[in-house]
Amino acid sequence: MVTSLWTGAAGMTGMQNNIDNISNNLANVNTYGYKKTRAEFEDLLYQTIEMAGTPATADTVRPLGVQMGHGIRLAATQRMFSQGAMQASDGPADMAINGEGFFRVQMYDGSYAYSRDGSFKIDANGRMVSSQGYWLQPDIVMPENFDPATIAISQDGRVSVRVAGNDDPWDVGQIELYRFPNAAGLNAVGENLYKESVASGSVVMARPGENGMGTVYKGYLEMSNVSIVQEMVDLIVAQRAYEFNSRTIQTTDSMLATATGLKR
Repeated sequence: MVTSLWTGAAGMTGMQNNIDNISNNLANVNTYGYKKTRAEFEDLLYQTIEMAGTPATADTVRPLGVQMGHGIRLAATQRMFSQGAMQASDGPADMAINGEGFFRVQMYDGSYAYSRDGSFKIDANGRMVSSQGYWLQPDIVMPENFDPATIAISQDGRVSVRVAGNDDPWDVGQIELYRFPNAAGLNAVGENLYKESVASGSVVMARPGENGMGTVYKGYLEMSNVSIVQEMVDLIVAQRAYEFNSRTIQTTDSMLATATGLKR
């Protein structure tokens, strides 16, 4: 069968993967702390018909060979951890990281996960938790009779609050940030969370503003770093590439129809 049929099919599959990735980025354009992903492709194996360097005469060799490609495949989806825009928020426990680092939460099974989403809440026990109810680590627990409107978080992560009947602020904990040698190697598990993997390297902990960590801004949330304009341009390019690959299949089909029509 003609190779271009399978090459065109491989190209269409690759562009479909690209469009799927772009659609996920666009779907998360308003997701707090979301980091866009980029689809990366590589060419497939080549059929070598004649090797470069093959002797042409007794004294010369062929400077070029003959190789036929077989299309593309999805090689990786790289997550881009560039800074998202800061949006002011009225949430009493909302905060955003400006720079490197992740918040760490403890999940229900006892494992740890990491997130750039700083939309934290205070649960019925006074504990600072994520929107899913996962505990922020290290634990931040509010005292009884505290006023949620007085929660203060400094840029270096110190958390304080005022208690009814006491004018002095009450220190309730210290926020720590975490980073990885290869953040792009983290495993995304949904719910704005990532988990450590072999590819990400071992986690490094430090206070905000120390050892290369970013700082914490209370009263702000980090928005998605997705650029709608760039994603729409990429979508148009991927759509056209999909059409071009489908056209090669149609052309090959027309050529085969011509060949089968020779004997009548």
